[in-house]
Amino acid sequence: MASFAHIEFPDRMPGLKRAQRATKSLKNVLHKFDGARGLAAFLLAAIVASLLVIANQVIDTWTEGHLLAAWIVMWAVAFAALALLALPARRLGVVLQAGLARWAAARRQAAQDERLWQVALTDARVMADLSRAMSQAAERDVRAYY
Repeated sequence: MASFAHIEFPDRMPGLKRAQRATKSLKNVLHKFDGARGLAAFLLAAIVASLLVIANQVIDTWTEGHLLAAWIVMWAVAFAALALLALPARRLGVVLQAGLARWAAARRQAAQDERLWQVALTDARVMADLSRAMSQAAERDVRAYY
C-alpha cells in the first residue's frame, strides 16, 4: 500500500516577496523626493547660520548687562531670516538643480557626439550618414532664408 504526501510549496519565497515590496516602497519614496527642497533647506540653514554668527559677534561686544536683550535680538534675527529667506532659498535651489541638470545633459550629449565621431572616423558608412544628415540640415537652414 502506497501513500503519497502532497506538500504545497509556495512558488515564491516569503522573504523575496517582502524584499520586493520594500524595494517598491523605497522606489516610491525616492520618486516623490524633491531634491530642490532639500537643497533649499540646506542653503537656508547656511544663510541663517551665517546671520547667527554675525549676531553673536555683535552680542559679544555688548556689556554683560544687556545679555538677555542681546539673546532676544539674536533669536529675532534667526526667526526673521527663516521667515524671509525660505522662498528665495527654495527658488535658488530649483534654479541650481535645473542648471545642473542642463549641464549634465550637455556633457552627456557631447560625450555621445564624440563617441559617434570616433566611430565615423573608422567607418565610412557612418561618416556618409553624418555627411548626408549635415547637408540636409544645411539645406533646410538655407531654405529658411528664401
